[in-house]
Amino acid sequence: MSADSPTPLATVAQFTSGPFANLVSGYSAQAQSDLMLQATRACESACDRRLAPFTGVVETQRADAMDIEDAMDAYVPLDPTSQLSFSRAQSLGSTLLTRHFWVREHPPRYPELWTGSIAAIALYRSYSGAQTVTTNTIQYEPDSGHVRFQLGTFVPPGTTIQVTYSGGYATVPADLVQACQYMAASMAVRQLDPVDGRSGHDPDVLRTDALAMLASYTRR
Repeated sequence: MSADSPTPLATVAQFTSGPFANLVSGYSAQAQSDLMLQATRACESACDRRLAPFTGVVETQRADAMDIEDAMDAYVPLDPTSQLSFSRAQSLGSTLLTRHFWVREHPPRYPELWTGSIAAIALYRSYSGAQTVTTNTIQYEPDSGHVRFQLGTFVPPGTTIQVTYSGGYATVPADLVQACQYMAASMAVRQLDPVDGRSGHDPDVLRTDALAMLASYTRR
């Protein structure tokens, strides 16, 4: 995946308006922003998911097989483009074409708060060259990450699919905001008060609380 402009799950304003404000009172504005970003990435690493809004992520995967309901021996009427593609596949010795794949990042909860879009798809076939697929010929379901190629797209099994897409919680669920705050507080306590506990906060308890709130977002 490529780098992107980061957006934290919880803002500095949200963090400093609560009981943890004293922890970062001596931080510069930049240090506070960096802390919230670090906490966001720690939450995402714990879940093995992208959760905060991201753009321009590039993901590569291998096309495998196809669903049985899309088999070409179903004798469904084909439009001219689809018929040409099917004939081309047969001429090249391939009668099975992949029509589905799933992007890695999709909402584990609250899909109504998630936004996602595909910017580009490139196909790199083991034979017969490469192809750029226009996004108006695919079906993309942001809630599940499912992408379906239009009937007629030549995607034999083994094709490398490279997709560039965006996603993330446009409105961050409240429990993710709080998990990010707990994670940031744990980090701040470890930075400021790693030994004697004069801050009144236990960093291990704070991190445990953060992980507990992230449990339902963790990739299975």
